[in-house]
Amino acid sequence: MQLICVSGLPRSGSTLLCQLLAQHPDVYATGHSSPLVGVLESVRSNLSSSDFSLAQLDVDFDLAYTRIENVLKSVINGWFTETDKVHVVDKNRGWLRMAEMLNDLQEDWRILVCVRDLTQIYGSIEAQHAKTRFLNFADGTDAHGAMARADKLFGNGGVVGGPLQFIQDIQDIRDPAIHDRIQYVPFEYLTQNPKEAVTQLCEWLNLKSFKFNPNQLTTRPHESDSYYRFKYRHETRPSISAPKPHIIPPRIEEGLRKNYKWFFDKFYP
Repeated sequence: MQLICVSGLPRSGSTLLCQLLAQHPDVYATGHSSPLVGVLESVRSNLSSSDFSLAQLDVDFDLAYTRIENVLKSVINGWFTETDKVHVVDKNRGWLRMAEMLNDLQEDWRILVCVRDLTQIYGSIEAQHAKTRFLNFADGTDAHGAMARADKLFGNGGVVGGPLQFIQDIQDIRDPAIHDRIQYVPFEYLTQNPKEAVTQLCEWLNLKSFKFNPNQLTTRPHESDSYYRFKYRHETRPSISAPKPHIIPPRIEEGLRKNYKWFFDKFYP
């Protein structure tokens, strides 16, 4: 089984990417954000603190540790037993921070990291907030001040700031084999050149090439938006069109370009 993990920044095309992957006849992708990362973390945490597990580690570390590894592997493999397709997609922003553990658990894995110009991510969230101003943000983000929203969204642990930190942290991993299994997917390229982008992704994922019409895509029921108070919509559409550029306050744009210079230098030089 090849596990294809979709990760990255919000408002950067992860829903669209899963929708495009699902068009491939050999790929299984529901398109919904998955709890699998959280399940793996919970199992690891439980076995790391269980008195019985710790006692077994004291007596026979190798055997007990191998059992923990086997349980985690079985969780991944058991998650997709409903399909016989070899290529399966799981979407969660947390996959990127688990790359090293994933490399130990799964023989064949890839992580696709969705990125987008940070000014446009902020602009996209602001545009949706303007349509839902009567609803609060689920995480307490200020509903009235643009700068306060930017600080919250891009701060440590923020909706954008958290995944940004994952992308920055992954650069510290020294194992080139892990980096070889991570591919960054710019939102702008995916929406403006979908056929070319999907062709390159298929080649990288060792998938056979296939034809699809970007104006006649299969759509499915999307995941719940009420959880995030409809601030980050996940609807799938039958056709692809690049969105118009968002205009954001100059001081917020200046702050984003200054504070995240490393990101712009790497992805948008």
